[in-house]
Amino acid sequence: MRAPFSLFALAAPLALPLALSACGDPAPAYVDQAWIRLSPNKDMPAAGYFVAHGGDSGAQLRGVITDYALKVEMHESMTKDGMTTMERIDSVDIPAKGKVAFAPGGKHLMLWGVNDTAISRGKMQLTFLMANGDRLLVDAVIQKPGVAAGNTGEHQQH
Repeated sequence: MRAPFSLFALAAPLALPLALSACGDPAPAYVDQAWIRLSPNKDMPAAGYFVAHGGDSGAQLRGVITDYALKVEMHESMTKDGMTTMERIDSVDIPAKGKVAFAPGGKHLMLWGVNDTAISRGKMQLTFLMANGDRLLVDAVIQKPGVAAGNTGEHQQH
């Protein structure tokens, strides 16, 4: 009967860090499903889309930057009195355990001067700037003009 106790005595210290890690830091916010739709007119901005997920506590997205475009801004399309307008937004609240979609017809990114290297690679890295100081690096698939919306292939997070 000593053998089972000895195995437990040896295994318990190894299992302790795993048990404690389950009680560790709260789940962080993250971003996935990022993709960029290029404009047919190279002089016009591209549009960017993604889904931002809140962790165990709420988060706030303050902006997005990339080395692969000259300028990136967050915008929101709205319809008021039958007219659709677009306004720049400075931040977006992401609810705890919730999500905010940046999708065609709503919140989206505007990217001016997308780099030819990124276009030829078919993806570009975006850095999402969170209010708590976190920087989330995400690869966005680049969709060339004429491709059906949402047909972007695989989405990755880094």
